[in-house]
Amino acid sequence: MSKFLLPVAAAVVVSSLSLSAAAQEPEGPQAGGSVSLSPAGAEASGDAAGGKPKRAKKAKDRSGVPWIKRYRPTAMSGEFGIFAGLMFPARDHELYLPPQPGDPINWQPYKKVAPDIGLRAGFYPLSFLGLELEGAIMPTKTENDGKGAVLGGFRGYVLAQLPYRISPFVLIGPGLLGTSALGGDVDPAIHFGGGVKFYINNYLALRLDVRDNASAQYGIDGGRTHHIEVLLGLSFVLRKKQPVTRDDPDSDGDGFKDSVDRCVTVPGVAPDGCPEPGEGDADGDGFLDSVDACPQERGIAPDGCPEKDRDGDGFVDSKDKCPDDKGIAPDGCPLPDKDKDGIPDRVDKCPTVPETRNNYQDEDGCADEIPRAVTKFTGVIKGIFFDIDKDSIKKTSKATLDNAVKVLKDFPSVKVEISGHTDSSGDRDHNVDLSKRRADAVKKYLTDKGIDSARITTRGAGPDEPIADNNSKTGKAKNRRIEFKLK
Repeated sequence: MSKFLLPVAAAVVVSSLSLSAAAQEPEGPQAGGSVSLSPAGAEASGDAAGGKPKRAKKAKDRSGVPWIKRYRPTAMSGEFGIFAGLMFPARDHELYLPPQPGDPINWQPYKKVAPDIGLRAGFYPLSFLGLELEGAIMPTKTENDGKGAVLGGFRGYVLAQLPYRISPFVLIGPGLLGTSALGGDVDPAIHFGGGVKFYINNYLALRLDVRDNASAQYGIDGGRTHHIEVLLGLSFVLRKKQPVTRDDPDSDGDGFKDSVDRCVTVPGVAPDGCPEPGEGDADGDGFLDSVDACPQERGIAPDGCPEKDRDGDGFVDSKDKCPDDKGIAPDGCPLPDKDKDGIPDRVDKCPTVPETRNNYQDEDGCADEIPRAVTKFTGVIKGIFFDIDKDSIKKTSKATLDNAVKVLKDFPSVKVEISGHTDSSGDRDHNVDLSKRRADAVKKYLTDKGIDSARITTRGAGPDEPIADNNSKTGKAKNRRIEFKLK
């Protein structure tokens, strides 16, 4: 759907803009001359002898309506649209049906990104305020088992907008989120966000939305999680025919009405509303270059520079609740982590005690020690023997390997790296290959006994990591070894 919508929307925009441009061409000669729009024959480009700078004319149609006010929203109008985009389902959602007593928990996250398509309808009793209803579907899959799922949303909301041709807006209202997967479920949600509309003409508008659906959070009573949507839409506008108005504002606030202001976007002085010669506003932010601290970047008060983002997380300081710490939506703050161990409190089993980083249960957020039974199977593993220059394991190794199997089954969270090592005798490349094959042979023994292969990695170090002198038989014997390392 989204692949179809985008090219159609682009084609409509190009066609509409072309028609609008054609309709706004001034009447007059088509070739061999020009039409002067300046009063009393004055040229807009200035007097060549006097060296005056060129004056910009504000874009108006023949009714005198400025460009920004053409096709703008009106009271008692309706909008009907289609949209497509992306949804980013929350990782800690509660869109699932809890199991019956005794049944296994069937919760799992959905894929991180889902296509998002839908329809909307709205009524605007006022030019700046309206009510809208939307329905959307988001086909996706469950993350763990890859089964198909369809998320759905229905919401109604109040929308407030600036009544101009380019119309920023905000919205908020209640809604419902549902799923066809994990037993099926429907949760209430608070739906809010914002965006911008562009009215192409009296009948069509492009629209960009960024939304947040705040709904129930998995495993936390009263908790809220957030499903983010980014949507591009095309709206069809139904409106009452409006009388032509001839507003004459003062866009740059310099006391000269636009109809007589030769520089309508830059504050100026008498006699024509333009700055003194040599003055200008290169970035068009309303601050003359002589007082603009950032003359090449559009900025804001007090110095004409863009607003700062101290922590560089994409949230400007005025909207960032944690301006000195990099954060995430919706407020620019990081996820809470009381013990500062890098594991967010919502998944930390010991939120006030830092995790012990020792490659044993490092994901639970708790301090721990490696059990002695596991420690026995780290480092050099004595009792694993191979036939000379082969990767076949001798029968005398069975007891040692079976003990390793038992430990791995008793501690299912343990993951290991098995490395093979040789002495320095012979060709190095052959020894590296032999040591890798021997490590793989140990892994195969363990997996054949029921250990998940995903818990085991292997590598061949060959003669490159000796632990003894290769100049003696005893040293060489020590260097021919198998090592286990926790991962």
